[in-house]
Amino acid sequence: MEIKRIIPFLVMPLLLLAVEIGSILISLPVQAAGITAFEDPSSLANPFIFIVILLVFTGFLLLLIKFNLKKLIAAVIGLSIFLTFGYIFAALVPALLGDTDLAMLVILILSVMATALLYIFPEWYVIDSLGILIGAGVASIFGVSLDIIPVVILLVLLAVYDAISVYKTKHMITLAEGVIDLKTPILFVIPKRRNYSFIRDGIGKLDDGGERAAFIIGMGDLIMPSILVVSANVFLKGWRLAGIINLPALGAIIGSLVGLAVLLHFVSSGKPQAGLPPLNGGTILGFLLGWALAGFL
Repeated sequence: MEIKRIIPFLVMPLLLLAVEIGSILISLPVQAAGITAFEDPSSLANPFIFIVILLVFTGFLLLLIKFNLKKLIAAVIGLSIFLTFGYIFAALVPALLGDTDLAMLVILILSVMATALLYIFPEWYVIDSLGILIGAGVASIFGVSLDIIPVVILLVLLAVYDAISVYKTKHMITLAEGVIDLKTPILFVIPKRRNYSFIRDGIGKLDDGGERAAFIIGMGDLIMPSILVVSANVFLKGWRLAGIINLPALGAIIGSLVGLAVLLHFVSSGKPQAGLPPLNGGTILGFLLGWALAGFL
């Protein structure tokens, strides 16, 4: 395989690692700030609430796509991104400036600037860089909000839903195409050539052979495995590598990378693939292996 074809398959695991490591680091200030998505981390109702919210939001976006309401779609996604940055910076900034009026102002300014940058200059390296921050922040918030069993239930439900929505109903493909056409910055973009520009080229065809200009992977595909990584690291005690990460969390990371390798094997066929079945499956199996090994230490 040519070098230019290999590089994207090396970059994707690095992006996943960046989100997972970032989510572990951000989970500390998130906990200190008391930012949570659910009041009771151990409630088994939490994953089902998550799924219902996901279905409602997905249905809403599909409705907007059906009626070609592009500006409204961009506004909804833009507001969601802004609020996400707000929560992330609300955890990070007070850790540096304390709980002050200045910190609140800085949070607002950073959230506006980051969101504006994604829309004013949505080049692939801007999208990927800020995407790592978004992915790590979201994973850390949900990771500290959900205990192990609810997270595992959530990942299983999401894997099943992703498979159905890609292979059966195919509505996730419709949603992805609508988002890509608008060039909305809620995905990771991995170029296939050096002079690639997401602003100029999108991921459109480069030649008559139908080869696309870039690979894409949804943020959710990197966020969901990272939630279990954070949850395992937060809710399970015991020996930690370098005092930072425990064996179950480390096992989840390794398992997610194996799952990603399986996914990339199928992605190389050029057909749309459901990312969460192999990713979530590998993460859960890796976590269980790490959890079992931790019991022997």
